[in-house]
Amino acid sequence: MVCPMIVNRPSTLTDTDPSIPVLTPDQLSVARVAHAAGGNLEEMVERLGCESQTQVLAAVARTLGLDTIELREAKPDLQLLESFPVRLIHRFQIFPLWMQRGSLVLAISDPFNLQAVDAVSSATGLSVLPVVVPPDDLAQFIRRHLGVGAETIDDLVALQRLQLGDVQMLEEVQFDGSEDAEAAQQASVVRLVNEILTEAIETRASDIHVEAQESGLKLRYRIDGVLQRQPTPPEMNRFQAAIVSRLKIMARLNIAEKRVPQDGRIKLRVKGREIDVRVSIIPMLHGEGVVMRVLDKENLSFSLRGIGMPEGVYEQFQRLIRLPHGIILVTGPTGSGKTTTLYSALSEIKNEETKIITTEDPIEYQLEGINQIQVHTKVGLTFAASLRSILRHDPDVVLVGEIRDLETAENAIQASLTGHLVFSTLHTNDAAGAFMRLCDMGVEPFLVSSTIEGVMAQRLVRRLCPDCRKPIRPKRKDVPEDFPLAEVLEKHIPVYEPRGCPSCRQTGYRGRIGIYELLLGNDRIRALANERQPTHILKQAAMEAGMKSLRQDGWEKVISGITSLDEVLRVTKED
Repeated sequence: MVCPMIVNRPSTLTDTDPSIPVLTPDQLSVARVAHAAGGNLEEMVERLGCESQTQVLAAVARTLGLDTIELREAKPDLQLLESFPVRLIHRFQIFPLWMQRGSLVLAISDPFNLQAVDAVSSATGLSVLPVVVPPDDLAQFIRRHLGVGAETIDDLVALQRLQLGDVQMLEEVQFDGSEDAEAAQQASVVRLVNEILTEAIETRASDIHVEAQESGLKLRYRIDGVLQRQPTPPEMNRFQAAIVSRLKIMARLNIAEKRVPQDGRIKLRVKGREIDVRVSIIPMLHGEGVVMRVLDKENLSFSLRGIGMPEGVYEQFQRLIRLPHGIILVTGPTGSGKTTTLYSALSEIKNEETKIITTEDPIEYQLEGINQIQVHTKVGLTFAASLRSILRHDPDVVLVGEIRDLETAENAIQASLTGHLVFSTLHTNDAAGAFMRLCDMGVEPFLVSSTIEGVMAQRLVRRLCPDCRKPIRPKRKDVPEDFPLAEVLEKHIPVYEPRGCPSCRQTGYRGRIGIYELLLGNDRIRALANERQPTHILKQAAMEAGMKSLRQDGWEKVISGITSLDEVLRVTKED
């Protein structure tokens, strides 16, 4: 069979219509954004003085140095089609036409999609010569040569496995036939949501905020504990409702309910990494706001060595978590790494001889060899209720996600008095404040003082980027009174500040590390707690016994070049 040469093909749009313009860089950029947002170049027709989207597409192709072809008159090489990966045809909306001088002539509908060309070249081992065709013509051409059902079957597979780009759903997606659901299943919307998720994971974001503002859609990622706004094209605003609907479908939420908050979970595989995404949706003034907590299972390693504990604190905490009974508390605000510390402690002590049961809200990570219970308040499975049941399962170690009320506190104390080691968290500003917090809940001071073996307070500070951190020589007027400036100057220790480079996205920081203070229960601490002495008295007694405060640990990490003065000031207050 003799394949037609592309030079002998029917006349193309660019050949027959010399009035098709070459776009300016600004016009091309606007066309690129419009095409990425919806594959629709309709708004460009008037701007360029063209008669149709087809002519706009031809103008884009001419500007990019590509040719266009009239598919209705084209006759593809069917032998070539038989050996071509059909999945690529549906995934990228492309079609192999014929060979020309050793190159594969490939019909594409998206002139900006170099990924499609690269994928075909990689899969076939051939150099690729792309020619641009209108999307509707290409869809008809594909149906004509692959059958009417081919596109439908591929759509069903895509909905079930949803492997578009680098994102794959690990659970079946279900949707009804409503207008919202149909809008959410458009390829452009699916692609936008997948790009948001992929970008967040690549930038190590812990949370994704999709916010509905009067001016339009606002997208922010929390990276290393700090929110950073992400630039989005104005055209994305018209997809706001569809993006939220798409996320609801992925999280198995009620797509029609827009009046009350909803919570769900998405299980994904992104570029081969298994990701859990917790989704919270709340109605706001200008539409529904979405916050997604990204839990990257592949990037986790629960190790007390790896979370930045000073050697002295590490050794003391190791002895603490191996006690036969008592209560060990970890305190700090939301997002200070309390759960990571507790999971790391459990991972250190778990073995075949020890039964560990946790009750959490929610279960953030599934730990092998540990029995985990998800709190479900609506059906009465609270921390207190689950803790009562846990004790009938003969545990050695119990983790209570958080002590929030008197009943949970009393049950935790009772568990420790009956020979169990209990881990839990509290929201207090420092370690010493845990004693008074429990007393304020209504627990008897003698029970608090006799059961608490130790309290770890912690914060997370951002690590300076090692590629661009800049040494400075601080002056007394530039540093807090409690900063050990004399030691720094005397020993000529460099102190660093952030600068910003491409590897840290111009922030000056990359990654986070913990700062800690560990209060150990001793006779004096117990006596003061039993007398309900104020928090500052307890803290003073603990520091006299050798405890380093959060602030002191922070200064040590500044002197070590790990973090900056500003970071320690951001998360701690003066002792």
